[in-house]
Amino acid sequence: MTLAAGPFGAWLAQTRSALRGGRGAEVPCGDCTGCCTSGYSIQLRPTDRAALEVVPEGLLEQVPGFPKDERTLPPGPDGCCPMLVDGGCSIYARRPQTCVDYDCRIFAAAGLDAGGARMAVINRRVREWEFSYETDAERTAHEAIRAAARFMRERRASFGASLVPGSSTGIAVFAIKAGEVFREPGIGSLDDTTIAQRILEANRAFDRPGPDA
Repeated sequence: MTLAAGPFGAWLAQTRSALRGGRGAEVPCGDCTGCCTSGYSIQLRPTDRAALEVVPEGLLEQVPGFPKDERTLPPGPDGCCPMLVDGGCSIYARRPQTCVDYDCRIFAAAGLDAGGARMAVINRRVREWEFSYETDAERTAHEAIRAAARFMRERRASFGASLVPGSSTGIAVFAIKAGEVFREPGIGSLDDTTIAQRILEANRAFDRPGPDA
């Protein structure tokens, strides 16, 4: 079974915009509730006023390491979000931005599973997504993102002491930000340490505020 993930170029542009704080793509979830049943903790920011009005205060926690004005909604013992009721989100219209932004197509784009056994529902959906390509350039961009993710998994030691993500989510996001590195002429002739440095530089450039960001 395959599911249409949409044209890759349009999806990539929207996803990169979302990573810079803009509006992301609408995810055609259908009846899938994988992200609601896979043990995720949900961050609620002060800007999530609508969600904070309806999520019971007793369910929220202050987690060390996160900003003091943010709250975390942990999953229940079964790994499900407490706001999931009768198989659906009970606060969908007022759900926090974390939920709005979640898009499991990032894993399909990077050629990764979302995680281990507790992510089984998401992993199944990830394997079903199938992007379309309106141009050869879109297909090349997708191949470059997968190459970046693969390099990060298989050549982790090349990054030395630099902090790089080890989770599937972190690797996918890094690859989406830095995939263009693997479209550079002659990239295959460079040593692994230099390629790792190019990936880090591309991520810093992506995150750097400015008119071209």
